[in-house]
Amino acid sequence: MAEIETVHNTERSRYEAWIDGVRAGFAEYQLTDELIVFTHTEVDKKFEGQGVGSKIARFALDDVRADGTRRVLPLCPFIKGWIGHHREYADMIYGAPATTATD
Repeated sequence: MAEIETVHNTERSRYEAWIDGVRAGFAEYQLTDELIVFTHTEVDKKFEGQGVGSKIARFALDDVRADGTRRVLPLCPFIKGWIGHHREYADMIYGAPATTATD
C-alpha cells in the first residue's frame, strides 16, 4: 500500500488523508475559542480497512495537542471511539481533568 499523507486543510476546516494524490478520507471540525469540535469523519470505501481513519485521528489530535489552545469535543463517533481505544489522548477531551508535565 502507498504511504498515507495527512494534511490540515484549514480553509475547509478539516484534516485530510491522501494516497497517491487521491483524497482517501477526512475529519471535519468546527472551532470555538476554547474547543475543536470534531463533527464527522469519512473514509472513501476503496480505502476502508487500511488505517486511514486512524492516521487522520492521530494526526489531528497530535496537531491539536501541539497547538495547546483548545480542548477536544468529539461529537463524531469515530473520533470518540478512537480516543476510547487510545487513552493517551483522553486528557484532551473537553471536561476531562487536564494533566500537567508532573502528572
